[in-house]
Amino acid sequence: MELLVNLIINGLATGMLIFLLAAGLTLIFGLMDVLNFAHGGLFVWGAYAGIFTYMLTESFIVGIIGAIVTGALLGLLTEKFIITPVYGNHIQQILITLGLMLVLQELIKVVFGPNGVAVKTPSYLAGSWEIGDVIIIKYRLFIIVIGFVIFGIFQYMLKRTKIGLIVRAGVQDKEMAQALGIHIKRVFLYVFMVGAALAALSGMLMAPYSGVIYAEMGMEYAILGFIVVVIGGMGSFSGSLLAAILVGLAGSFMAYYVPVLSLAVNMILMAIVLIFRPQGLFAMRKERTS
Repeated sequence: MELLVNLIINGLATGMLIFLLAAGLTLIFGLMDVLNFAHGGLFVWGAYAGIFTYMLTESFIVGIIGAIVTGALLGLLTEKFIITPVYGNHIQQILITLGLMLVLQELIKVVFGPNGVAVKTPSYLAGSWEIGDVIIIKYRLFIIVIGFVIFGIFQYMLKRTKIGLIVRAGVQDKEMAQALGIHIKRVFLYVFMVGAALAALSGMLMAPYSGVIYAEMGMEYAILGFIVVVIGGMGSFSGSLLAAILVGLAGSFMAYYVPVLSLAVNMILMAIVLIFRPQGLFAMRKERTS
């Protein structure tokens, strides 16, 4: 039983980190119809900016804020100067954002150095609790809670607030939303900044979880993010959560029981979904930011 609980907690923690990354991709695609392959670069910049802020201030909370602000600012610059000229052209979006991903990755080496950086978990989140024979690692439980809280906040905003109504109106019919006086380009910008901030937050939270950060980690985790988006359904926010949990749990159990398949299991899952349900497991017909 203790093994089962530990594997589930590990899988949920990994899934929540992937969800935060994939959620930004889902928001950006759901409203803006933009394929942002530079998302991994925003992820790794959030990790580095947040961790170096954490080291300088000795405050993990300030580090998280630093990561979010860095992600939002990079999102602002990316949308204004990179994405705006290629709206409506998926081929150009893929090419230009892949190029940006490589640039952001190399800039990490220029600014912070080419070597990996070891990261320690803050003291109040280090260690574990023992409940009978079950050992629960504090930081992993913290990640799970943060993931569900953020999901709840965004679900409430999208479903119950005026901001969410505007976003959903933009998804349903951009031209009609503009005719009703909604500044849709400004909405696009804000959504892109929020998506970038989520990616940066994911990178920051991943750092103590993995114990080390390095420039190439952005590309590695971006692939997982896209796998989750494909499995969950392009543009489905709740689908991204469920798919991320599925991917996290599959990876956790496979790493223990069938280690040779631990790296391939996500690709296998995605291939099965693409064969039998190409639109994704939880794709919505009309409301893509569900």
